[in-house]
Amino acid sequence: MSKSIVLTENAPAPAHTFSQGVKKGGLFQVSGQGPMDPATNQYIGEGDVKVQTRRTLENVKAILEAGGSSVEDVMMFRVYLTKRDDFPAMNEVYAEFIAENVPSGQLPSRTTVFVDLPHEVMLVEIDALAVTE
Repeated sequence: MSKSIVLTENAPAPAHTFSQGVKKGGLFQVSGQGPMDPATNQYIGEGDVKVQTRRTLENVKAILEAGGSSVEDVMMFRVYLTKRDDFPAMNEVYAEFIAENVPSGQLPSRTTVFVDLPHEVMLVEIDALAVTE
């Protein structure tokens, strides 16, 4: 069973030694994405978790689409936040994004954890595991 790498210019280029996405055996793992504008390679929305969450989810979606999948195919999102107080605002944007991108209404699983992230400006990072057929 071979592994294929997914890469798109519609999401930020990996800054380190990892792929944007990897597909193998019907699974599609999207690497953790942050609030970086793929056009400028700059972090956006400093201090605004809503803006950062939306951009981060759009980056994940771009990678999914580049790999022939969609948000509808996501089994699990993992959300990493730097501050517990940002949970309600993140959750509001997340709910709007899911409503827009999962027309079946069959919601993906999700885990949210509170962590330090690689760049101080980052308030959120999100990865996804999708199943392709």
